[in-house]
Amino acid sequence: MTDPRTTVIVITRNRSDDLLHTLDRLAELPEKPPVVVVDNGSTDGTASAVRRHPLAPRLIPLAHNAGAVGRNLAARVAATPYLAFCDDDSWWEPGALAGAADLLDAYGRLGAVTARIMVHPHPDAPEAGAAPGAGPDEPVEDPIVQELRHSPLPAPSWLPGPALGSFLAAATVLRADAFRAAGGFSPRLVLGGEEELLAADLAADGWWLAYADRLTVHHRASPHRDATLRRRQGIRNTLWFTWLRRPLPAAVRRTRVLASTVPRDAVSVRAFAEAAGGLPWVLRERRPLPREVESRLRLLEAPQRESTARRYCG
Repeated sequence: MTDPRTTVIVITRNRSDDLLHTLDRLAELPEKPPVVVVDNGSTDGTASAVRRHPLAPRLIPLAHNAGAVGRNLAARVAATPYLAFCDDDSWWEPGALAGAADLLDAYGRLGAVTARIMVHPHPDAPEAGAAPGAGPDEPVEDPIVQELRHSPLPAPSWLPGPALGSFLAAATVLRADAFRAAGGFSPRLVLGGEEELLAADLAADGWWLAYADRLTVHHRASPHRDATLRRRQGIRNTLWFTWLRRPLPAAVRRTRVLASTVPRDAVSVRAFAEAAGGLPWVLRERRPLPREVESRLRLLEAPQRESTARRYCG
């Protein structure tokens, strides 16, 4: 069951072992998708390992860490109508890419479809233990899935699943033309909640985002990450998105909520300082969303405040 409709794009940095595990899983897919790996300036031999892998993915080696912009670079060389993103510690279930492409084929206004996420224990993080009711090696559903499955957003009758206001890149297949027209991921944000800005711009362009419960992606969260850096960037990027796209009352409201809910420590202070330092370009590039898109984002404010799966911790 080969399927030529979707290119898988993987960005990576200094996690060669995790990446090779992901490439092994992608090599098993019956769809046999083309795979592009963007190495964000790794110093652990990642590029050489990718070149030796039997999957023979296309490699884009960078001399620096471009973050999520690496996906933009890969999208430029992709020749398929759809793009499936992967992190170096995640992979698609057999048949899921074909299922996502079928949905995008069938619904012309569907810009992106997000899959159910199953979380696997990582062998380098045994202290995490198994989830309640699961064996030590059994995957469990990511807590964020319940929020996707029960999204409060109103959806047109034709949409093949709950409507979403944003997406998780490593669990999403997007329409390539829509991704490129929206400008891809912002080079300002690097990584950490970078999807929110792109999702809003896709919606402003008239595209719908949906969750599809019948599609599955797997995530074996790597412990080899800088959780503090990711938290700082996540807070900063949330503020930048809010100031770039939300009307003034909503921007003030969300800024106050963040200030009152993030951990009161040096990481949060630095995140707010970095966000404030970007105000000159934010004001130059500010473009509030159309009223109908903003009305959907307002419906997500309460679920975001109450979420237990979206905490800025680490």
